[in-house]
Amino acid sequence: MSDELGTDELTVDGLRTYLHCPRRYELASVHDLEGSDDDTVDDRIALLRGAICDALRSGATDRERLDDVARDRLATYWADYDEHFHSHTQRRHERRALEATLAAYVERVGTDHAAGLAQLGADTAHGELIGPDLPLSSTVSLPEATVADDADAVTIGATVDYVTGDGSSLVGVRFVPTLGSLGPLRYRSDWEGDVATLFTDHFDPESNAFEPGPVGALLETAVVLDGLRTLRDRLELGDRTCCYLQIPLADRSGLTVNWVRDTVETSLEVADLTEVYVDHHTFGMTHDHRNETVDSRLAAVTAALRSHSFDPTDRWDRIAEHACPDCEYTVCCQDHIAAEVRFDG
Repeated sequence: MSDELGTDELTVDGLRTYLHCPRRYELASVHDLEGSDDDTVDDRIALLRGAICDALRSGATDRERLDDVARDRLATYWADYDEHFHSHTQRRHERRALEATLAAYVERVGTDHAAGLAQLGADTAHGELIGPDLPLSSTVSLPEATVADDADAVTIGATVDYVTGDGSSLVGVRFVPTLGSLGPLRYRSDWEGDVATLFTDHFDPESNAFEPGPVGALLETAVVLDGLRTLRDRLELGDRTCCYLQIPLADRSGLTVNWVRDTVETSLEVADLTEVYVDHHTFGMTHDHRNETVDSRLAAVTAALRSHSFDPTDRWDRIAEHACPDCEYTVCCQDHIAAEVRFDG
C-alpha cells in the first residue's frame, strides 16, 4: 500500500482527485486501488512531450531547426511505440496527427520558448529547466495542527515539462491532454468577478456549484508558481515574476485532414493560468503572482487531507450527480453502493 498520507508530501493530482470526491481520493491514494483509465492518450502525449523537450534541450532556436529535431526525436520514439492499431493507415494517420501537433507547437510558442531558454542558459544548466516531468513543490502551512503527528506544514508536489524565460518572467509550461477541465478559466483573463465567484461557490455548502476542474487548476497554479519562485531563488535567476502555462497536445478539435492534398494540420491553444489566478489586490501588496483566497483554501484542503477527512456526506448530492457517473471506483465505494441500494419509504 502506498499511503500518500503517510508522508508530509501530497501532489496536485491528489488534490484534484480529492476535489472531485474525498472517497475517490481515499480509494485511489490511501488504499492504492487501481483505476481503469485508458492510458492510450497519455502514452501518445508522452511521445510528444519527450520529442519537444529533446528539441529544446538541443539548443536549437530557429523554427526550421527546432522542428527538424523534434520530428527526428518523434520518429525515434514512434519506432518503438507498440500501440495496437486497426491498420497501417490508422497508424500512419496517428503519426501524422502527432507531427501536425509538433508543427503547431513550434509555430505557436516553440521558437519563443527556445529563445527564452537560450536567454536563461548562460546562467543555468538545461538539466535544471527541461524535463519532461520537472519536479516543483510548495510548502503549505496548515491553519492548525489537525493530525496525530501535529505537522504544521505539508509539501505539495507538482510537475512542469520545462521552464523558460519571457522578458522579466520565469514561465513554467506543462503539457496536458486537453484544456477541457479548465471550464470557464479558458475564456477569462481576470480573477475578479466570475472566477472568484465560481471558486468560492464550489466550497460553499449552501451552493449547488460543483467545479472541481477549474478549482483544481487554480490550486495547482498556486503550487506551481510557488515552486517556480523556489527554483528561481535557488538558481539565482533574479527578481522575476513567475507564470504558468498549460498546452494541450491531444485536443483534436482543430485538426484538419485534406484527403485530396494528403495533408494533416492543426492549431494549438495555450492557456495562461497566471492571469486568471492573480488577485490584483494581493499582487499590489506583494508584487508576486499570488492569490490570498486560493492560498487560504489550498491550506484548508491540505489540512482536511492530512486529517483523513474522506466522508463525502456533506456534499453527497453534488458528488453523486457530477462525479459518480465517470468514477472508476463506484463498484467498491460504500457511499455509492449505499445510495444505490437504499429503500425509499
